[in-house]
Amino acid sequence: MKKILLVEDNATIRNNTREILELSNYSVITAENGKTAIARAIEEKPDLIICDIMMPELDGYAVLHAILRNDETKNTPFIFLSAKTDNTDIRKGMELGADDYITKPFTGTELLNAVDIRFKKQQMLCEQPWPQRLLRHSATAGTTLVQFTAGRNINKYKRKQVIYEKGNHPNRLYYILKGKVKTVQMNEEGKELVTDLFNTNDFVGHIALLEESVYRDTAVALEESEIAVIPKEDFDNLLHDNPDVAKLFIQILAKNIAAKEKQLLRLAYNSLRKKVADALLMVKEKYGEKEAEQFTITINRENLAHIAGTATESMIRTLAEFKQERMIDLEEGKITIINTKKLTALLN
Repeated sequence: MKKILLVEDNATIRNNTREILELSNYSVITAENGKTAIARAIEEKPDLIICDIMMPELDGYAVLHAILRNDETKNTPFIFLSAKTDNTDIRKGMELGADDYITKPFTGTELLNAVDIRFKKQQMLCEQPWPQRLLRHSATAGTTLVQFTAGRNINKYKRKQVIYEKGNHPNRLYYILKGKVKTVQMNEEGKELVTDLFNTNDFVGHIALLEESVYRDTAVALEESEIAVIPKEDFDNLLHDNPDVAKLFIQILAKNIAAKEKQLLRLAYNSLRKKVADALLMVKEKYGEKEAEQFTITINRENLAHIAGTATESMIRTLAEFKQERMIDLEEGKITIINTKKLTALLN
């Protein structure tokens, strides 16, 4: 049962709102002023906070400020509840980091719809790949990032079309609105190795921008993709003006370095079977549902071989072995993982 902290100094409104929420199977904690609200939020760790603005002790803006500055509560979705309907007041609340704004008087339907939407968005965030989940899970940075990526020029790329090339100096950041992208390295003989995979809602090209260096790999569309293009100057200004966003991108960079180290170890020491199993699981983790046992891979054998760091012929032969061992199914060119646990056990 989801837990909601309701902060409202008017006893009648507080009781009526609480009743509406409880009838919809939410657990409700109440606070009659801002000072009590902060203490309750830290103690109870609610899943959502609904807070009035005009209150004694501390107003709603001060409550939000305190919530965002506390590590245990800063990621809690926050909805303002107020009779203040001026656009300036609404904008102030959203700029401070609020997720939504309900104006009084409101109906039970309006209240429950706002709560339902907030919980659905929170669920979507939890299902996103790590970098984007982290970026949007920061209450202080979330609104900024949504505004940052919205309204940008959009480039459309066909399958196998190059987005940027290794050795070039970066002058823009890419944000995937639709599609899949890979980054690759080439050796002197032209053999390709996939260094990373990207999905919808991922940033691409940020590493070179953060390092202030040239691109170390080439980005290529795996399928028809739509990508927002963000000028380097805008990205630099965002990092300079928003320390929370800058910190999150630095964490992404650190995680990327750790992932590359693990990839090098796997390529150097894993057997062919382990390399193929690891490539299959990597694609499933990136593009599939985490808890699902089965997953159909749309990436072709050649790209899978480039991910595994092996020859295409070796990849095809190993896939046939995995089919015989009932770890995958091969039909009409599609690869379907049917036993994730068995593939994972192969790596141990």
